[in-house]
Amino acid sequence: MPPFDVPEGDPFGPHNLPYGVFSRADPSERSIGVRLGDHVLDAGAAAQALGSPYADLLARSTLNPLLAAGRTAWSDVRRALTAWVTVPAYRETVEPLLHPLAEVTLHLPFEVADYVDFYSSENHARNVGQIFRPDAADSLTPNWKHLPIGYHGRSGTVVVSGTDVVRPSGQRKAVSATAPAFGPSTRLDIEAEVGFVVGAPSSLGTPVPLSSFRDHVFGLCLLNDWSARDIQAWEYVPLGPFLGKSFATSVSAWITPLDALDSARITPPARTHPLLPYLHDSDDEPGGYDLRISVALNGHVISEPPFSTMYWTAAQQLAHMTVNGASLRTGDLYGSGTVSGPSEGEHGSLLELTWNGRDTLELPDGKRTFLEDGDEVTLTAWAPGPDGTRVGLGEVTGRIAPAS
Repeated sequence: MPPFDVPEGDPFGPHNLPYGVFSRADPSERSIGVRLGDHVLDAGAAAQALGSPYADLLARSTLNPLLAAGRTAWSDVRRALTAWVTVPAYRETVEPLLHPLAEVTLHLPFEVADYVDFYSSENHARNVGQIFRPDAADSLTPNWKHLPIGYHGRSGTVVVSGTDVVRPSGQRKAVSATAPAFGPSTRLDIEAEVGFVVGAPSSLGTPVPLSSFRDHVFGLCLLNDWSARDIQAWEYVPLGPFLGKSFATSVSAWITPLDALDSARITPPARTHPLLPYLHDSDDEPGGYDLRISVALNGHVISEPPFSTMYWTAAQQLAHMTVNGASLRTGDLYGSGTVSGPSEGEHGSLLELTWNGRDTLELPDGKRTFLEDGDEVTLTAWAPGPDGTRVGLGEVTGRIAPAS
């Protein structure tokens, strides 16, 4: 049956159905919504009107209760939603509950518990190594091919797409300076990433194996891990990123369920080093995802990083994150790390695109090395869907506001 007035080929058709949270007149009255074309379905109202057993999970102001319900509930709800927006018998009930996207406000779709960010693109890691360690025999650190490197971030500064990003201030030290100075970052950067959203929690002391990835991870979204490179460079030795990262992380307003991305699953790049058993994935289902990302600065596409090149998969990242017994909580978010391909037009950060400011990006509205106040960055992406369709990922946009 045809979907309700969604044009053929729309990347947000009934094969997709990402989840978000929206409001209409009153921002405090929030509802779970499902995107269909350029409309959002009030999922809670539809579930109540149609007598769904999952009405209580959907009639909430955040996705967390649905995330916590687990994989069986996720599959059941998705099947029901697909029927509600495609079967003509439901149209009379459902159609009044579809609201134009242009008339709603989108909010952070879930309450973020913990936030972890990884460093899993070999192209990105090698570029960074060549920039900062040009004389090293190997641009990768000795541990890189043996484990997914990551750091623990700040969940309280995860913001939804469309939120302004205030230029951070902090300590920074020029190479030629004898002492650090304090002030607004002058080397503000982006990192084009994919975020994975944890639904079902795990018990403290119990690692989550590769095979349980889909039992715990609900879906994914685009993520921009804004980075103050000058602050980061001065602070990161020996404990890693801190204030250079923690001021803001932007995520899409839409969470795409993993079940919508089955056609995009692929085998990751060949492993060039033996893996320890808890990370060995050759006997598991393909753990990579074919996601095509575009990065636009002030409306001009500057890069198209391919997620298919990521060396470490989301399942391996989850297994490593919990192998020491660390528990998962509903609403945990972990980032893939900067996505970069092998060519210059596929780099996911300005650090790489300008080779740490050595080169200049020539844009129709001016030259850039790092971000200036007023600049707006937008990440978009799509993935192959069933029967030749495309699955759209919700965009993530942020505009740089001056330092406070």
